[in-house]
Amino acid sequence: MQIANASVEIRTASRTAIVNVTAEARTALSRARINRGLAVLTVPHTTCGLCVNEDEPGLRRDLERLAATLIDLVKPQEGFHHDRVDDNARAHLTAVLLGHSLTLPVLDSALSLGTWQSLFLVEIDGPRQRRLDMVFLGD
Repeated sequence: MQIANASVEIRTASRTAIVNVTAEARTALSRARINRGLAVLTVPHTTCGLCVNEDEPGLRRDLERLAATLIDLVKPQEGFHHDRVDDNARAHLTAVLLGHSLTLPVLDSALSLGTWQSLFLVEIDGPRQRRLDMVFLGD
């Protein structure tokens, strides 16, 4: 079994952003020369997340809105405790729901994604410099 690592820097341009990282993951996988196995993608940050979804402009706007407002549904009247520290509790709590990693099968040297599936970094506390780490395991 082979193990290969890769990282890419992602610069986000706004407070909330949806960044398609599929091409970066595919490029890293091709360099890893893994034919069959697993791809594990992670972001080492607590105010952004990863997800799989369709790359359609309207859906991207919907995802941005979801990321910006989802946690407001449970916001206490007195506000979030963490906002007293640095006013980004919404980003931390939303990232908990999104998750910071994805694990995908690799088949025939390709990420096993459905026809409409893409990989997204979801920024919730930007603009920032982010890092996408990838580990590829297989033969």
